[in-house]
Amino acid sequence: MAEPIVITLAVDERAQAAWNTLRRRWFPPERLKVDAHLTLFHALPGEHLPAILADSTEVAGGMTPFELTVAGVRSLGRGVALDVGSPALLRLHAALRARWASWLTPQDAQPLKPHVTVQNKVRPETAAETLHEVQRDPGPPTATATGLAVWRYVGGPWTFAAAVPFAG
Repeated sequence: MAEPIVITLAVDERAQAAWNTLRRRWFPPERLKVDAHLTLFHALPGEHLPAILADSTEVAGGMTPFELTVAGVRSLGRGVALDVGSPALLRLHAALRARWASWLTPQDAQPLKPHVTVQNKVRPETAAETLHEVQRDPGPPTATATGLAVWRYVGGPWTFAAAVPFAG
């Protein structure tokens, strides 16, 4: 069976750099395998990669870049995340979710709660301290979504498979 496919949202360089800085500062170094990301789908079946790429290209080709708003910082209990929102993001996710409904894991079939995890798998006390720090400086209040990134999950790290830009 082929490695699972992960789909993330590609964003402008300024936002990506800021999110990476937060993640590198707060994420446990021994667990830091990938850069900051906003996951749309966590585990699509790898054997369907050609169809995933075709569908992603078709849907992304009908969209232009759009603004995301960092709506706040939230506790994950044992971590911290930036809540990110946009009506266009929810429409994008719904369009892809409808195409891939029969392939979705229970996690991916749930409604999207868009976020960027900056810390995970730490003691709750550590996460609470981080929450206060990140609330003081969560980075830029907006970002621009520029497309999709397709990854292969290889037992921890991800391997880049394709960039799927929006039309505009």
